[in-house]
Amino acid sequence: MSAHPLTVLVTGGAGYIGSHTTHQLLAAGHRVSVIDTLYSGHRWAVPDEVDFHQLDAGDSDAVTALMRARRFDAVIHFAGHIVVPESVSNPAKYYQNNVVGSLKLIESCQQAGVGCFIFSSSAAVYGNPETVPVNENAPANPINPYGRTKLITEWTLADLARRQDSGPALRYIALRYFNVAGARLDGRLGQATPEATHLIKVGCEAACGQRETVSIFGTDYDTADGTCIRDYIHVEDLANAHLQALDYLANGGSSKILNCGYGHGYSVREVLDTLRRVSGVNFPIRETTRRAGDPACLVSDNRAIRKVLGWVPQYDDLELICSSALDWERGGNLPTAQKR
Repeated sequence: MSAHPLTVLVTGGAGYIGSHTTHQLLAAGHRVSVIDTLYSGHRWAVPDEVDFHQLDAGDSDAVTALMRARRFDAVIHFAGHIVVPESVSNPAKYYQNNVVGSLKLIESCQQAGVGCFIFSSSAAVYGNPETVPVNENAPANPINPYGRTKLITEWTLADLARRQDSGPALRYIALRYFNVAGARLDGRLGQATPEATHLIKVGCEAACGQRETVSIFGTDYDTADGTCIRDYIHVEDLANAHLQALDYLANGGSSKILNCGYGHGYSVREVLDTLRRVSGVNFPIRETTRRAGDPACLVSDNRAIRKVLGWVPQYDDLELICSSALDWERGGNLPTAQKR
């Protein structure tokens, strides 16, 4: 752990992963500010102790002014659009927000002298990897605009980190997320993203009667049961990886790109069977055609993050992931304070 509390700016801190990380940062004693447009995040997900600003991370003037006023030690950048099918149908939206917005934020960091940057990247940068589990040295060949925007931002970080002409040298960690799911075990925080497309979230909505059916997009993939395989990681383990990355950079660590997953996968059918079992609800499942931009199998080689950050997952259990997400969904998608 870092020797003293750090002052951290979290972009997208009202969103799903950002809010879980913000809560963990506060619990660890750090001083936290959040900026979020509330496009897909929620103000209630941000703790009262946090300095909150409803801002776009790409608003250079406002963000640079905030950084200079607060003198941040680090930025954790979650803000971004994440829906793969939407990125296929509306790529300009994704390039504008994920690429241009991130570039402006990184430049704001350099202008304000913020030297540590943690970026929410994605396993989507790998596309259809030739070898599974996939490690960080595998070719990056994204097959959808969402994955390309994440890869471009990784390149941007690498290029701008080489600049030595202004302020402290930028050091960064890019965490390539695999499939994030679940909720806090106390039921006080979970995924409340509007019109979510993530499988476990959608399955929980069906189990709670909020959806009529769950679709399986493609049953003819080259996998054991014909459906896509993914590496599912509990959101609390992922949030903790950001705290470990923060400590690593604060202690002088060099820039790294790291996978963030459990190193094993489950098929769509296996996940839906688990959700039916833990919920006790035999919700309808509809089989349909493949969805644009979906690779057949995406599982992490996570040895690097374990070695570099000393990251040790605590919630590597599909039933636990599904049951925590289900408890959150059944609780009405609001923390206890909001329900009163």
